[in-house]
Amino acid sequence: MDLKKIVSFTIDHIRMSRGVFVSRVDEVGGEKVVTFDIRMKEPNREPVMDIPALHTIEHLGATYLRNHPELADRTIYFGPMGCRTGCYMILRGIETSEEALTIVRDMMRWIVDFNDQVPGAAARDCGNWRDHNLDMARWEAKKFLTEVLEHPRPENLQYPA
Repeated sequence: MDLKKIVSFTIDHIRMSRGVFVSRVDEVGGEKVVTFDIRMKEPNREPVMDIPALHTIEHLGATYLRNHPELADRTIYFGPMGCRTGCYMILRGIETSEEALTIVRDMMRWIVDFNDQVPGAAARDCGNWRDHNLDMARWEAKKFLTEVLEHPRPENLQYPA
C-alpha cells in the first residue's frame, strides 16, 4: 500500500486557531469542489464539543445548507470531524475562506435562533436519534459566532504556516 501524506495531517494543530479554512480543493467533472474546515474549538487547547451538541449541529447545518435557495445545489456534504473540534463543509463553486465565512456566519446565526424540533431527530430518520442537545448546539454556535465569526482575524481564515 502506498501511503500518501494526508494534507490535513500536515497542518500544525498546536498553533491552529478557530475559524473557517480551505482544507482541500478537488476537481470533479471540471468543477472545483472545496472542503472547508469549520474549526469551532482550538485543537488540543480547549475541550472538544460533546457528542450530542455536535450531532445536533450536524443535523441543523445540513438542514440549513440543503434548504438554502442559493446553496442547496452547491452543497455536497456537511458533517462532524471525528476529533470533535468542528465540522467539514464541502461545497462546489465556493472557493475561498472569505466566501465560506459569510455562509458559516449565517448558518451559525440560524442555529443560534433555531427553536424547534431538530430535523431528522426521530428513530426512523437517524441512527442515534436520542443523542441530540439543541441547547448546547445553540450555545456552541453562539460562542463560535461571537468569538470568531463576527470579527475574524487573518489566523481565523488561513491555516498556520
